[in-house]
Amino acid sequence: MQKLSKNHTALLILFLVIVWGVNWPLSKFALSYMPPVLFSGTRTLLGGILLLIIAIPRYDRLFFRKTWFIYVISALFNVILYYGLQTVGLAYLPAGLFSAIVFLQPVLVGIFSWLWLGESMNLLKVSGLVLGFTGVGIICSGAGGLSGHISVAGILLALGSSLSWALGTIYVKKKGPSVDPIWLVALQLLIGGLFMTIMGSGTESWADVTWAPVFLLTLTFISVFVIAIGWLVFYKLMDSGEASKVASYTFLIPLVAILTGTLFFNEPFTLSLLAGLVCILFSIYFVNRKA
Repeated sequence: MQKLSKNHTALLILFLVIVWGVNWPLSKFALSYMPPVLFSGTRTLLGGILLLIIAIPRYDRLFFRKTWFIYVISALFNVILYYGLQTVGLAYLPAGLFSAIVFLQPVLVGIFSWLWLGESMNLLKVSGLVLGFTGVGIICSGAGGLSGHISVAGILLALGSSLSWALGTIYVKKKGPSVDPIWLVALQLLIGGLFMTIMGSGTESWADVTWAPVFLLTLTFISVFVIAIGWLVFYKLMDSGEASKVASYTFLIPLVAILTGTLFFNEPFTLSLLAGLVCILFSIYFVNRKA
């Protein structure tokens, strides 16, 4: 396992939180130009093609016959189920509440890491994980996430998205050392992106896509920085440290999403946002503090 320096780790976490945070409002914006399933498939497929170009010179590290199942299972949990359930679920549930449920993921990762990876678990870490999820809930409820119709189907889809991401994270943490990281992300995105693009082509119409320059710019940013580079950074962090500790920082992602909305979409900065931020900061401190 390759350890990163504290400064390197901090920079990678900062990058990931920012790009995955702005992804939420950018994706919401992009969906006004492209149907949801086609958008999910296209952005992941483009990210996979980009990484494939980088991965091809490393062909001698692929060992596809021996490791193909790792790529398929990773694609199933981290791309097809995670993005697929997320895309469908947003049609049934307010975005704020949906994202709050999805970011139950760090709590699930903490529990699964303890059960299956042998990572330490103590009262302080448990308290931190619960506190982080509470902070996300406070932020999203204050941002209007609890307004509107609450659908049981939407809640189940959000829970499914969170569970699939958590299981995918633990699976990659356990099996990742057996494969080349760039090939892992590239094939995960290619398999999942191709599947969702084919599915979207059968259920939606390409004629409904508006190929405006601003949409193409948004799609490019998401495909390159959020999808391709973002997943590489996420797995790099997971490989270099405890999964539960790294996952705790993803609690900050909904905060970045809402701050982006505040700055660029004139959404209000509320007391609940401040309260949620305090909860999240204490959460990260508790999860990473040595007992």
